[in-house]
Amino acid sequence: MRAIWKGAVSFGLVSIAVKLYSATEEKDIRFHQVHRADGGRIRYKRTCSVCGEEVTYDDIAKGYDIGGGEMVILTDEDFADLPLTTSHAIDVLEFVPAEQVDPILYNKAYFLEPEGAATKPYVLLRDALTDSERVAIVKVALRQREQLATLRVREGVLLLNTMLWPDEIRKPSFGFLDDDIQVRPPELAMASSLIDSMAGDFEPDAFTDDYRAALQEVIDAKVEGREVVQPEEVEEAPAAAVDLMAALRASVERARVARGEPAEEAPAAAKKAPAKKAAAKKAAPRKAAKKTAAKKAGSARTPTRKTA
Repeated sequence: MRAIWKGAVSFGLVSIAVKLYSATEEKDIRFHQVHRADGGRIRYKRTCSVCGEEVTYDDIAKGYDIGGGEMVILTDEDFADLPLTTSHAIDVLEFVPAEQVDPILYNKAYFLEPEGAATKPYVLLRDALTDSERVAIVKVALRQREQLATLRVREGVLLLNTMLWPDEIRKPSFGFLDDDIQVRPPELAMASSLIDSMAGDFEPDAFTDDYRAALQEVIDAKVEGREVVQPEEVEEAPAAAVDLMAALRASVERARVARGEPAEEAPAAAKKAPAKKAAAKKAAPRKAAKKTAAKKAGSARTPTRKTA
């Protein structure tokens, strides 16, 4: 990995020299725009919309649109007066419990490596964060912008997570939030049962990007000049359920079968009960007929007494 930034973590009166590395990388397959006829790369020229001339990088400045077709132009000298461009400090502001930081605020992740003689204070801060079970809230200037971030420990390394500012998080505004929708207790219990039947431990390595793998297979087949083997058809998503309870119950059974667990015995017992009742109804007329026949036979055998 190549360091993209150098600075220091300011921890009270302690300064820890560090190097910054990108902790993640995108694995998307990237394409170039080409001419369909001959495969030539498509190039774009930087032209001015006013004079129509091609503009070099040296003549490009940053402009801020203030509306009405007016533009405020900022030069490199304007940005040079800002303190953020030369600041290389990660200032620790406070230490908070990790669960108090909403994951929606997290943006990008960077590894921090100690530089030179800063290994001991680096390890000290790392172990202190681990023992306290807290994360450090810090401010850092990256790419000419002041950012809020957290410092936490991952696999023995300090991890810097840049964060979005609170005003960058959109508020959800949807019509159903104002609707009075009542959920019945049996439905909630069945949904909880479905969650329990699908519960497990998160293992990231168990999940793969099937689309990227299929796309890479198509590219490899093009390069090797062979036919592309069509992947297996994916099961279509079920249609919207009319009976919510029936859909939940079927989902629970499906999840149990997928986990290798036996299905519920209640439905089977319920099927046996009507069969027993039907058999009892069929046997009732036979028993009654036997009883009447026995009574007739008994009355025929009994002798009649003579009266004087």
